Amino acid sequence: MQNTSIVKRTFLGAIALIAVVGLLVWGIGPETIKARKVDLLYLGQQHLILVFSSMALALLVGIPSGVLLSRPAARRWAEYVMQIFNVGNTLPPLAVLALAMVVIGIGDKPAIIALFLASLLPIVRNTYSGLCGVPSSLIEAANGIGMTKWQRLRQVEFPNAWPVILSGIRIATAINVGTAPLAFLIGASSYGELIFPGIYLNDFPTLILGAAATALFALILDVALAGLGRVLSPHTAK
Repeated sequence: MQNTSIVKRTFLGAIALIAVVGLLVWGIGPETIKARKVDLLYLGQQHLILVFSSMALALLVGIPSGVLLSRPAARRWAEYVMQIFNVGNTLPPLAVLALAMVVIGIGDKPAIIALFLASLLPIVRNTYSGLCGVPSSLIEAANGIGMTKWQRLRQVEFPNAWPVILSGIRIATAINVGTAPLAFLIGASSYGELIFPGIYLNDFPTLILGAAATALFALILDVALAGLGRVLSPHTAK
C-alpha cells in the first residue's frame, strides 16, 4: 500500500513538473531556449557544483553540531551557540559574499563558503529540534533494554527525528539554490550569468530564462528530497 502511494505521488509530481516545463518553454519561446542551450547546460552544471559542494559542507557540519547541541549537557548553551550558526542568515547574502571575497578572493571557493554559511542554520536548528522532540518514553524504553548512547541515537532518536531534520535540509537547499545566482557577482559561474546581464541589458527573455531555470532547479531538488523522505520514513514523511 505504501509503495502504491509513493508511486502515485511520484507520478503526479512528474506530471506537474512536465506541465511547469511546458509552460516555461511556451512563455519564454523555443527559439530563446535553443539559442541558449549550451549556456543552460554549462551554467546548470556550475550551479549544481556550487549547491552540492556547499550543501555537503553544511550537512557535514550541521548535523553533527545539531546532535551535540541536543545532548542534555549541552542544551543550556544551545540557543547561544545557535547564534554563531545564524551569522550567514543575519547578514544580507551580498554582504556574506563580499566578506568571503575579501578573505578568500574571487571564484567558486568564496561562493561555496558563503552558500555554506547561508545553509547552515536550518540544518543545525532542525536537527537539534528533531532530536529534542523525541518522546521521553522512547528514550526510557531504549535505556531499559540496555542500549548504549550510540545505539539509542542511531536506532531510536535519529529515525524519529528524521522528518524534522529533512525539513531543515529542504529549507537549506531552497535557500542555497536561490542564493547561488548572486555568486556571479564575485566571479563564480551560475544561472546568475543569465539573470544579471539580462537585467543590465534589458534582455527580458534571458533574464526570465535564468530565473526560471533556477526556480525549476529548486523545484526538482525539493521533489527529490521529499521523495527521499517518503522512502526512508514512509509512515511520517510528508
